[in-house]
Amino acid sequence: MNIALYFAKRYLLSRKTINAVNIISGISVVGVLVSSASLIVILSFYNGLENLIFSMYSAFTPELRIEPREGKGFVADAAFVDRVGKLSTVRAYHEVLQERVLLRYGDAQYIATLKGTTFDPAMSNSMDTLLQEGRSTLRQDNEDYAIMGARVQGTLGISLQDESRRIEVFSPRKGVKPGINPAEEFIMRTIRPGGILAYQQEFDDLLIVPMPFAREVLGEFTQVSAIEIHLQPGANVSATQRELSQQLGNDFLVKDREQQNPTLYKIVRTEKWAVFIIIAFTGIIAIFNIVGSLTMLVIDKKKDISVLMGLGAGNDLIRRIFFFEGLLISLIGCVAGLILGFLFCLSQQVFGWIRFGNAENLVTDIYPVDIRMFDFVLVFLTVFVISALISLVSSRLSVRQTVRLS
Repeated sequence: MNIALYFAKRYLLSRKTINAVNIISGISVVGVLVSSASLIVILSFYNGLENLIFSMYSAFTPELRIEPREGKGFVADAAFVDRVGKLSTVRAYHEVLQERVLLRYGDAQYIATLKGTTFDPAMSNSMDTLLQEGRSTLRQDNEDYAIMGARVQGTLGISLQDESRRIEVFSPRKGVKPGINPAEEFIMRTIRPGGILAYQQEFDDLLIVPMPFAREVLGEFTQVSAIEIHLQPGANVSATQRELSQQLGNDFLVKDREQQNPTLYKIVRTEKWAVFIIIAFTGIIAIFNIVGSLTMLVIDKKKDISVLMGLGAGNDLIRRIFFFEGLLISLIGCVAGLILGFLFCLSQQVFGWIRFGNAENLVTDIYPVDIRMFDFVLVFLTVFVISALISLVSSRLSVRQTVRLS
């Protein structure tokens, strides 16, 4: 058995002649416990929030999207579409035509992104969770409908109950030189508002319309802006992305969900790790209590140190005893904190103690939690490394003077 570890455990559990040593050691354990539990709770709650945001984004965004490497559009002929559709992992795909347009509703105007698609959102059950009002169909009773972002609806003041008014969509006419009559320079079509998407930055300025309507108002009848691909459940997204990239060549980009909106993923993950670093610094301050605890313990065990030196113990053995002492204090607090944090997160998953203040426009009113084993390993290693460094330095400094006096 390791002699240094044996003495460290005996010193940790035995009574001290100086009562302050017990108090400082207890404070050190509690400090590490609270910081470790806080780290687990914060990371688990951010994981749940990350899953919620990504699930809302995924309901609107396809797994893969094919875009031209240069330019705004490309021709999707039969041979091109056949290369996409023949993959066994592809469940469905649809063409997209996207461009900036001017919208007018009454006296209000707004520049939005028109998205024409051959895909009917009403076929996707997940789209219903994103609807704030109205319905998700794009065509009904031989009439075209538009689904708009919350910002489009709010800026223009669009009312779904007013059936007499339509949204006017303006797009510059291609190949027309500026003339006396500005109206001849634009193509104008009207469409009936059908649904409003919940507030989400990624699609707040969108106006989703059927593809034939988009081709008419944009004057584009041959090219498409992108092809959006939905995969089979359980399909390997990365493998399908690589296979499509190889088949299509260097003229096209095949983007997964993260590449389609890198800003969203970067912001969510950056916030999580920023909070982790802040809480970790708080934990470092708590671990520094080990310095005071070891210093007091060395003073309390001066006689034991003299006896050990008389029996032939070297300075290295004495330093290792107090190094393990500091390490044990930290690890006990860390393990207890991990267990406490796990139980708290588990209770939130089961009972949902913590809720959003106003959840009328949210998918869920219970704060989501996602417990991941990686977070426990990360917190444990963080506490272990920091406590090992602090214990090493503290044991050397505390023992040096005492050994010299002994």
